[in-house]
Amino acid sequence: MTSNTPNDVYNLAAACLEQHATDPSSAHRTAFTFIAGDDVQSWTYAEVWTQVQRIARGLLAQGLTSGERVLIRLPHSPQYAFAFFGANAAGLVPIPASPQLTSEEARFLATDSEASALITNATGQLEGFTGRVLLEDELARIDGPGPLPVTNAEDPAYMLYTSGTTARPKGVLHAQRVLRAREWMRGNAWQGLTSQDVTLHAGALNWSYTLGVGLMDPWCAGAHAILVASGTTPAQWPQLIAQHGVTVFVAVPTVYRQMLKYGRPEDANLESLRHGLCAGEALPNSIASEWEQRVGVPLYESLGMTEISTYISSGPGVPTHEGSPGRPQPGRRVAILPEDPADGDAPLPEDGTPGLLAIHRSDPGLMLGYWHRPAEQDAAMRGEWFTGGDRAAIDGDGYVWFHGRADDVIKSFGYRLSPVEIEDALAGYPGVADIAVIGHAVDAEKTLVTACIVAEPNAHLEEDALRAHASTRLAGYKQPHEYRFVDSLPRTANGKLQRSVLVSRLRTE
Repeated sequence: MTSNTPNDVYNLAAACLEQHATDPSSAHRTAFTFIAGDDVQSWTYAEVWTQVQRIARGLLAQGLTSGERVLIRLPHSPQYAFAFFGANAAGLVPIPASPQLTSEEARFLATDSEASALITNATGQLEGFTGRVLLEDELARIDGPGPLPVTNAEDPAYMLYTSGTTARPKGVLHAQRVLRAREWMRGNAWQGLTSQDVTLHAGALNWSYTLGVGLMDPWCAGAHAILVASGTTPAQWPQLIAQHGVTVFVAVPTVYRQMLKYGRPEDANLESLRHGLCAGEALPNSIASEWEQRVGVPLYESLGMTEISTYISSGPGVPTHEGSPGRPQPGRRVAILPEDPADGDAPLPEDGTPGLLAIHRSDPGLMLGYWHRPAEQDAAMRGEWFTGGDRAAIDGDGYVWFHGRADDVIKSFGYRLSPVEIEDALAGYPGVADIAVIGHAVDAEKTLVTACIVAEPNAHLEEDALRAHASTRLAGYKQPHEYRFVDSLPRTANGKLQRSVLVSRLRTE
């Protein structure tokens, strides 16, 4: 599906919206709803496409030209969505940034990306930024002459910055063709979307998970996409699903965990809900099973990364297997490679042998590359394959078993241990609200497996009981040496666990 031919005209924003916006049978169907408390705003496909085109023309009227980068630093809002797709429709390269970033962090993104423009609000301006600045209230008024420029499938579409752990974030540049790969996600291998669906995504628009599964995918399917303002509580999600007739709910495992513990979803009328979708981090078995038991609909997981989005999943057409995110989506070429490059680039047998999870470089969803990071890009390429640092295995039935990040692997007393496996074994113990397992290097020669546990309110967890539980679920060499009880675990704004922060905390104790 990937094409490098100059006549392969393709634009992501147009591919999402134009067909539905210009078809009389769908133009006046609701495409987008944004809920902020009692304020509920909705737009039809025709209205969304009109907004996107107007902003695209207005950005070009500011003197910007195709390929230039535009940093978006706005609160989670409808304007964020319109700005992102408008910049893409103009042939520009939008860079979605979290509103929680400090000025210093946002300034790094602007400088590193060589952004020519900044779309922000009055409080988000950056001192020293020399490019064009467009404020949020101006976004509603800008326009310009047409027509919009033509883009090619291989032209840049947008750039995402990875969260970063020990180093500065790096830009991941995607092509317009990335949307073609999302067809495989929308099918029964994961989302199972149709034009009759109403989707509700719990994430914020600075995250590719929300931009993709929250907007791109439902719009391509002709469905109705709903987003909600930040600050929604666990108890409000079931009510929103019931009130708006949501058929597909999308979130990270943390949101599902919070809903189950504090939201009582079984008490809401969720008859409209067909299934839930989950990505962003590994889904604990305990959450998946409890969700299906209490809510009565399946929870379909997907595994992916910033460089390619989600490409392994379960769905209506791929039965869930406890502990596995699913199979490679149809159309994907996925393999397990030896962890040591010295052992070659030939895929390992699909018999449960662990190694580095890899996807073929011909995949249309794969990034164009890391922005100004050629050494890191070269390091991720292994012959015909791209490796993103995930450790996994594929069994004889084609199911993928996630073993954690290669850089998260705990090396303890000669063993290489998956923190995810240990977390899964302990997460279902009564009274455990959240858990993270890390390696605690007590000296240069000794690393202890350490379980950091958040207890549920009013729960009284005892280390001896946890050790006894672990002994029934894990081999001796996998069992934690230490148990630490903490008030909370460090997570990103999108709910991803920050293991490196935990490791750093233990080092400084």
